[in-house]
Amino acid sequence: QVQLVESGGGLVQAGGSLRLSCAASGRTFMIYAMGWFRRAPGKEREFVGTITWSGTSTHYADSWKGRFIISRDNAKNTVYLQMNSLKPEDTAVYYCAASRFSMQSDSREYEYWGQGTQVTVSS
Repeated sequence: QVQLVESGGGLVQAGGSLRLSCAASGRTFMIYAMGWFRRAPGKEREFVGTITWSGTSTHYADSWKGRFIISRDNAKNTVYLQMNSLKPEDTAVYYCAASRFSMQSDSREYEYWGQGTQVTVSS
């Protein structure tokens, strides 16, 4: 079992930045690739990006390339989502998830999920 807890969400003005954190506990965190997903109001959950277990490779959905950056610190069992140049349409609940497979954008490949953290971007 892996337990995931997101934090760092909140209210931010358009153009601002936020860094979300996802702290993991339980089974060995570093063997899992980690992904970030989001669910905007009235929309389906969508893939944001993912990072390999080593942290050496990342993959992002086209919508967030260049604005969002995923990193991880295996010594701290934590993965991060740095969000820059935020827009009102980035308002969503953001989730981190763990997968045994790298570079996965399909949520069905992720075994463990956090409870989510709300990000609200005001115009």
